[in-house]
Amino acid sequence: MKRHAIVLALFAFSQPLFAADLLQTYREARADDPVYASARAARDAGREYLPQGLAQLLPQIGASASTQMNYIGISFRDVLPSATRDGNTNGYGVSLTQPLFNWQAIMAYKEAGFKVAQAEAVFGQAEQDLIVRVAQAYFDVLASQDSLAFIQAQKTAISEQLAQAKRNFEVGTATITDTHDAQARFDLAVSQEIAAQSDLEIKKRTLQQIIGKFPDRLTPLRHSIDLSPPQPNAMEQWVSRAEDQNFTVRVQQAALEIASREIERSRAGHYPTLNMVGNFSKNSASIFTSGPVNYATDTIDRSIGVQLSIPLYAGGGVNSLVRQAIANQEKARHDLENARRTAALQARQAYLGVTNGMAQVKALEAALVSSQSALDSNKLGYQVGVRIEIDVLNAQQQLFSTMRDLAQARYNTLVNELKLKAAAGTLAEEDVAAVNRLLGTD
Repeated sequence: MKRHAIVLALFAFSQPLFAADLLQTYREARADDPVYASARAARDAGREYLPQGLAQLLPQIGASASTQMNYIGISFRDVLPSATRDGNTNGYGVSLTQPLFNWQAIMAYKEAGFKVAQAEAVFGQAEQDLIVRVAQAYFDVLASQDSLAFIQAQKTAISEQLAQAKRNFEVGTATITDTHDAQARFDLAVSQEIAAQSDLEIKKRTLQQIIGKFPDRLTPLRHSIDLSPPQPNAMEQWVSRAEDQNFTVRVQQAALEIASREIERSRAGHYPTLNMVGNFSKNSASIFTSGPVNYATDTIDRSIGVQLSIPLYAGGGVNSLVRQAIANQEKARHDLENARRTAALQARQAYLGVTNGMAQVKALEAALVSSQSALDSNKLGYQVGVRIEIDVLNAQQQLFSTMRDLAQARYNTLVNELKLKAAAGTLAEEDVAAVNRLLGTD
């Protein structure tokens, strides 16, 4: 096991002593990811549907005021001299309207509650998507670093074999074929190293897009970790949870409820409305004449009552709105069924990804032991003359490939575990913290 730890440490040779971990990266993403920020703003906007719906059931109060100057000129033909009247008129008023029965407003208020629930579900889905995106991008960077380390370690080993082949050829103990083969492998390793460096840069930029800064250092996954099966360890239980609790399913459930209320709201276009109305107004007028008499009047008007409005005919528009709402309800019902089936599929895929990933990790751990033994045997055989350099190079390549595949399998298993919980609608920061505890150095 000590030898295996030394071999596995090749993957971490480029890792710094202090590095950002997954939990810290996730929290930075919550603060800086524009997709998440947009979803949060959309959630806040969606919450305003409820007070807007309630406002249609509450009193509506308005006030008005006016002032005007009046000038009246009066001319009498050949009888009396002309006269003028001018003055100022001021007025103000207050009106109150309290809905007593308005079925459209009642349905709009009920519909608003489901719109708020839908906005919350959309945001919940965005929160879970953020966790999965951060984890995927984080482990993609680690996987790319592992791939680069694998290629660089392989390149170092090939370089040593190339130097040895050249020395053996010079003293006549090996053919030029061994030198050419080692040179070809070295040139290929150089090309692969350039491609791996480019891929690592792209993976880091992808993570930068989420967290808003370039990730120079990330804490690697420990080499000795124990992967636990999902709890409960039964696929259909996860599927059942996904069909009920998945956030996309919740969004579509709210959409179906909204569509049902919309039918009632549209039908209410045929229903009468009853409002209590009250008014208070006061007007003051001053009239100045060219004669000796001037006038000043104050008028106060108070009224309260009920107002009944009965729609008789709207050109068929209300019936059309009802038919449209019924069609939208049918669409929402099918969208909900599709969301349930999609959530079930996602849960099954993620569950199999976890369970098969754990099996693959165990198989690769056994393969790593075998690859190390094969490399040791080939090195010994080369020393005693029963193996050639190409056998040693192939054994080294097999060992490093197994190390890379083992690390990738662990990353994929952890990400699939997060995806499984996201499909079931239970993924939270605590799950990120649990994965984060697997990071560090052995």
